[in-house]
Amino acid sequence: MDLILWRHAEAEEGEDDMQRPLTARGEKQAARMAAWLDRHLPEGLRVLSSPACRAEQTARALGRKYKLRSELLPDGTAHDLLELVQWPRARGAVLVVGHQPVLGQTVAQLLGMHSGVCALRKGSVWWLRQRQRMDSSETILLTVQAPDFL
Repeated sequence: MDLILWRHAEAEEGEDDMQRPLTARGEKQAARMAAWLDRHLPEGLRVLSSPACRAEQTARALGRKYKLRSELLPDGTAHDLLELVQWPRARGAVLVVGHQPVLGQTVAQLLGMHSGVCALRKGSVWWLRQRQRMDSSETILLTVQAPDFL
């Protein structure tokens, strides 16, 4: 199973956290990352997004169908995210567009980081793969991409 975590791009500041839109820079970040993803994503990919405006705008940049899921809201947990995507039981690949700190907590948990959280830059993608090796399973970090370096 592949789990692709995409942190929403840069967003405006505001009092209503759910309604904060992307900045002009954030729109460019999302477009750049979406173009890279579009060239690399496998067939049959599922795309799930937080319903927060900035996350949905980021997901929309990809130009593929996506589902909004409340489990991916900013106050979600790594456990909620992993249950939603059925890690590591599901087959194929899933792309999740979400927020810090839950994305960083998920990366830290899957990669065994002792700090319990990993910082993910706005607009960046972390691509992880679960595979079986003999009698054990491994989580592999395939790539990390940031929109400013594409």
